[in-house]
Amino acid sequence: MKGSIAGALLVLAATPLLAQPYDLLIRNGRIVDGAGNPWYYGDIAVKGDRIAAMGSLQGATATKTIDATGKVIAPGFLDIHSHSNDAIFDRPDAENQLRQGVTTLFDGNDGGGALPLGPFLDKLRQTPLGVNYGSFVGHNAVRREVIGLDDRLATPEELDRMRALVDQGMRDGAMGLSTGLFYLPGTFAPTEEVIELAKVAARYGGMHISHMRDEGDKVVEASAEIIEIGEKGGLPTQLTHHKAMGKSAWGSSEKTLAMVDAARARGVDVTIDQYPYTASQTGSAALFPAWALEGGRDSLLERLRAPEQRQKIKEVIADRIEFNRGGGDPKNIQFSSCRNQPDLAGKTLADATRAAGREVTFDNAAETAIEIEIAGGCSNVYHSMDEEDVRRILRSPATMIASDGGIRRMGDGVPHPRSYGTFARVLGRYVREQHVITLEDAIRKMTSLPAGRLKIFDRGLLRPGMLADIVVFDPETVTDRAEFGNPHQMATGYSYVIVNGQMVIDDGKMTAARPGRVLVGPGAVQP
Repeated sequence: MKGSIAGALLVLAATPLLAQPYDLLIRNGRIVDGAGNPWYYGDIAVKGDRIAAMGSLQGATATKTIDATGKVIAPGFLDIHSHSNDAIFDRPDAENQLRQGVTTLFDGNDGGGALPLGPFLDKLRQTPLGVNYGSFVGHNAVRREVIGLDDRLATPEELDRMRALVDQGMRDGAMGLSTGLFYLPGTFAPTEEVIELAKVAARYGGMHISHMRDEGDKVVEASAEIIEIGEKGGLPTQLTHHKAMGKSAWGSSEKTLAMVDAARARGVDVTIDQYPYTASQTGSAALFPAWALEGGRDSLLERLRAPEQRQKIKEVIADRIEFNRGGGDPKNIQFSSCRNQPDLAGKTLADATRAAGREVTFDNAAETAIEIEIAGGCSNVYHSMDEEDVRRILRSPATMIASDGGIRRMGDGVPHPRSYGTFARVLGRYVREQHVITLEDAIRKMTSLPAGRLKIFDRGLLRPGMLADIVVFDPETVTDRAEFGNPHQMATGYSYVIVNGQMVIDDGKMTAARPGRVLVGPGAVQP
């Protein structure tokens, strides 16, 4: 009798779970849960903004049901390295990101971003968003606020002011401290300064993420510095958009990955993120030596008017075209957008040198680069990496996927295709076509790995009770269509994208839903 009563109670307890009308039911898909586990067939039910049930839900009903037969059901992707803080207000639907499965963006990278962070996040909270959004506090923004663009050490008082700004950023909700030690003014900061600011972020449970000082022939030394910052700063540290740039650096990833493994073996919490391309993108000023940029644009123009200094600058630029960002040929530098010369977009430095009536040599290309910078400068795509380094870095268990891209307006300039294709490219090219990594590991690198890194414990996995950020895609057709020279093409293969339980892409079509939320770090002070 007791057994019968117990059995009846079990039936009664189970019945509401299956009989209740869920808001959304995704059936018959290959569930890749985000943890790296082997996929399995199953159903997922969503109620409100959370996953309510998973498994074989044959008796369940829902307001909307999706048949995911032949498709993968995965957590929404988290892009830990994005540059979208300007575009998010202009294009809050973030369509180019959603159409490659990204449901969460993180900004304030490379030492930049909003300062102070609090008002920026408050404005975001009043903006209907297609994606979730978080930010780091940027060291370059902090140093610029306190010291400007001067090449000098901070005084004790100035270091205290920088500490206070990082402290405020962490309490405002930053995920951690970002550094851009290649860019101004971070390039003028000694390692010790960064460590002191990292200690502030560490007190709030934040991480450190860094564009290193050098990603070319000194990438090994630069990687060692990032590891040192994490080790002495007492916080997780990350080599962001990790690469080996320029032929002299090709193959260096063997050493840098060994350094990461060794550091982790001795207890340093160091990880990597990467975009899956052999080209980077940044401003044309990246070709110039840091000393020439000190003090800002007016100071640079003054130096370029002095023949001796101009010649020294030109020599550095020619060297970087030959051995670093130029990948050994001016044709490898492609203009994305130029402030005062829009007709250059899509052309190369070799094209511009010929148009100026010069033979295409490294010296002549350097002279052309100087003239373009004087005219207002450009954002450039630099083809300077080796495919084998890309594959090697991708295979590392410590590597996650990040675009280093942003929210794009269709047809605006000729940007790097990573803003449209990063996540689809990994799934199509490196999983399906080349078998560099497995589907399960690729999804882990896009979901639970960055989520755990940022101490976001209610996203990045498919589990009952987790927030319902979900993507449904066809593993046989998912493709990055964006190309260099023709980047404004949306990724394909994604049928459904769900953010906080609401459909933002429904059967391949954007909806009017804008359910994205502002995410804050573990040190945020709640109002």
